[in-house]
Amino acid sequence: MWIRRQVEARLRRSHRTRPVVVLTGARQTGKTSTLRRLFPRHGFVSLDLPSEAEQAEKDPVTFLRRHPAPAIIDEVQYAPALFRHLKSAVDANRDRNGQYLLTGSQKFTLMKGVSESLAGRADIIELETLSLAEILAARAKTGIETAIVRGGFPELHANPEIDVPAFYASYLATYLERDVRSLAGVGSLRDFERFVRACALRAANLLNKADLARDVGIAPSTANQWLSILEASGQIVLLEPWFSNRTKSIVKSPKLYLADTGLLCALLNVSSTDQLRRTPNAGAIWETFAFAQLRHRERHAGRLHSLYYYRDRSREVDFVVDAGNRVDLYEAKWTELPMESDTTNLRFVRDIIGPARIRSSAVICRAPNSFPLQRGFRALAVMDLS
Repeated sequence: MWIRRQVEARLRRSHRTRPVVVLTGARQTGKTSTLRRLFPRHGFVSLDLPSEAEQAEKDPVTFLRRHPAPAIIDEVQYAPALFRHLKSAVDANRDRNGQYLLTGSQKFTLMKGVSESLAGRADIIELETLSLAEILAARAKTGIETAIVRGGFPELHANPEIDVPAFYASYLATYLERDVRSLAGVGSLRDFERFVRACALRAANLLNKADLARDVGIAPSTANQWLSILEASGQIVLLEPWFSNRTKSIVKSPKLYLADTGLLCALLNVSSTDQLRRTPNAGAIWETFAFAQLRHRERHAGRLHSLYYYRDRSREVDFVVDAGNRVDLYEAKWTELPMESDTTNLRFVRDIIGPARIRSSAVICRAPNSFPLQRGFRALAVMDLS
């Protein structure tokens, strides 16, 4: 079963207008299958194969002769030396668009190669796991809680018979062996896995690197490096605070989120909707889910760097969407029936920023439909974020 992705229109447009398209994202988000389905006439080669990666790195001229444009080159970060030769190949036919479609799941190497050799030639697009809208378009009867526990990896929804805990156990093992082991600075995969689980326990909270390092038993500099690895490989997202000239004492630390609730649930040993309802981490999991839907919405709308959180010494609002002159405020609450008390922080921050700048204020909740609350606030069904 093929699940259509919202990014497909942008990929087609970029293919028509740019010589190189780079599709990045975590492993198994559907990068390769999406490109191969949209562009079936392109040649294909994967650098996951050691023999292909070795030739691409050591003899890129012969490699590109074997795989001429138009071509899809999968996991291109495994051959950093190839980027310079791709530049020469592209420049030889600069007026020809859609020459090379590149995928990569390690942003460090990938973006370094793109910035050094393909600047001005490549359009860079990120593919995350499925949004709730994409899941429901494929499986209309999927409940929200089921979507949270299963997560957004396309394979889990294309084939509902897959054992979810086994999938994530395999995913984590593959991630550690294939991605983390190849990156410098990770001496112990066992410590790194413990670090990932410690991050899961801190999901939707302010990032305190010193506490995280102490709990895992590693140096703060190591924790900082490992966070960068998780972020670069698409496993975590750091949400930065929003600043206004009229506010004081704003916290500067980012908030830590896992990119996908399925992996988060697996790391927290939540494998069913019943366990989700009982876990003390339900609020953090729900906030992570709401954040993922907001990221999908903002990216689909073409808005970059529009999503933040607000926190001062006494109050926090989970999400601030900065749309230029106007601002949206959102709180994420694990409830089907928000109360007026759930809008306390929204009201406080709205007054600080100034009501004239606020476009909307809402509580993102599990209600089946959106409805108004008192004082101009709204209970927003998560489905309505798409």
